[in-house]
Amino acid sequence: MKNSVSEQNFYIESEEEDEEKELNRDGEGEADVNGTDSDESLADDNRQQSKTGSYNTSWPQSYRQSIDLYSSVPSPNLTFLGTPTLSRLSSSYLSSSLTRRHTPESLPTVVKPLLDKPEDEQLPPQRRSSRSLLPPTLLRRSSSIRKDEKLSRVSHELPMSRQSSFGQALLNGLNVLCGVGILSTPYAAKEGGWLGLSILLIFAVLSFYTGMLLRYCLDSEPGLGTYPDIGQAAFGTAGRVVISVILYVELYACCVEYIILESDNLSSLFPNAKISLGGFELDSHHFFALMTTLAVLPTVWLRDLSVLSYISAGGVIASVLVVLCLFWIGLVDKVGIHSEGTVLNLGTLPVAIGLYGYCYSGHAVFPNIYTSMAQPNRFPAVLLACFGICTLMYAGVAYMGYTMFGEETESQFTLNLPQDLVASKVAVWTTVVNPFTKYALTMSPVAMSLEELIPSNHMKSHMYAICIRTALVISTLVVALSIPFFGLVMSLIGSLLTMLVTLILPCACFLSILRGKATRFQIAVCIIIIAVGVVSSAFGTRSSLSRIIENLSTRDFIRNNDEGLSFFPLIKTSSTD
Repeated sequence: MKNSVSEQNFYIESEEEDEEKELNRDGEGEADVNGTDSDESLADDNRQQSKTGSYNTSWPQSYRQSIDLYSSVPSPNLTFLGTPTLSRLSSSYLSSSLTRRHTPESLPTVVKPLLDKPEDEQLPPQRRSSRSLLPPTLLRRSSSIRKDEKLSRVSHELPMSRQSSFGQALLNGLNVLCGVGILSTPYAAKEGGWLGLSILLIFAVLSFYTGMLLRYCLDSEPGLGTYPDIGQAAFGTAGRVVISVILYVELYACCVEYIILESDNLSSLFPNAKISLGGFELDSHHFFALMTTLAVLPTVWLRDLSVLSYISAGGVIASVLVVLCLFWIGLVDKVGIHSEGTVLNLGTLPVAIGLYGYCYSGHAVFPNIYTSMAQPNRFPAVLLACFGICTLMYAGVAYMGYTMFGEETESQFTLNLPQDLVASKVAVWTTVVNPFTKYALTMSPVAMSLEELIPSNHMKSHMYAICIRTALVISTLVVALSIPFFGLVMSLIGSLLTMLVTLILPCACFLSILRGKATRFQIAVCIIIIAVGVVSSAFGTRSSLSRIIENLSTRDFIRNNDEGLSFFPLIKTSSTD
């Protein structure tokens, strides 16, 4: 540990020398700085450092690292965990040093000091870092970029290194936005009617604007790098915790959707698959849900998820391939009833609102993408391209799917595709394979946040981590089997959670952080967006819950009148969504 401290001191001093040269300072060290700084500037600087450093001292501290893996944001420390002090931890599975709160190597601190305070205070005066004595303006200018880029040499944490190019940032944004929501856009068109597609465009515009608001919040003061950081800057520690919980619940719900998705599509490919266990018989839906859970469980135990992260980046290719298959089947193979559809369905429009809202649930990752860009000024272009491309794909799939299948459109259009066509097989199998790589990455942030709450205990942390992750996976299976309605669950997520993350909270945080600098136009727009988000969330959540309860009641009625009950409740086909 002492060697590590010495190495850190060396790098700090080297960095300071480079910065002094770049800033044309002739001082020889700390004494010159002390001679030019006033007591007032030192006090302001210390308060600023304390404020920015406090953003990552509250739970969750693992947010940035886990979300960077989830969104495939490039990082030099993603695969190789740093200096030789961790080289002995080469195991492929969870290790205690990677799941403990007090281990500095594993925590993705945004503005964490390079040295612990007690040890730093014990250093001789000539060895202490002069960074704390820089004026606030120079501190912001130097620490926001240079310090973060060089942090990788002295820490095992995941720094805010601005290394992503425009293309990488665009790919990461598309990978987050263009997910399983695209499978349900034809179903959303059926629920809302053709005029309901205008909601998709409205949400795209509003989501783009709120994404820009997050950028303004990040730029408002140094030290902000993630969505929870923004929440803490706006509403204190309570804001950080509340926003984090909402984001984690949304990720957990996405994992539930993956289980339902696999069960529905695999059972459509093998409808006669079933198994008997101790006198209990599992139909195809239960069987494939159970098999999916067993298949993804080992991936959740993995310590190094960088391989899965790179593979899951192919989610954009998978989405494009599925879209091309749909258009090929409709335009080339001439499959479909070519229904004219309904202009507007007011009764089920709230369900469509939740489905369309779910399509733009990427704001949890946008701050990470922004802080990782080598050219942050190009973030608006990245955001515009991401929303433009995804909206075109969503609208195209909604139009083609609803035109082809009309009122028979399922909650996933892959369930409507003829199984005898090659393009259908490609689309279905692509849909089946993709969630296997994304499940662990999606669940990892939730698991890491819970592992932070475990009392410090080196001997049992490995077992605790395994138990937590196993329990989370099993719980997603239970929820998926209890509420096996893919479209309605997605609508509930979009209405209850995505509206908060995408529309309401960005505006609320912006108004809180920049309340003295926001223009009247910005304030008015934020108020309108919050109103739209609240109304959409209220109607969408109520409609989704009522439909889920109705389907559960119908399923229970069928179960009570059916013989040969299994130990899981019977699952109706997803057409009831």
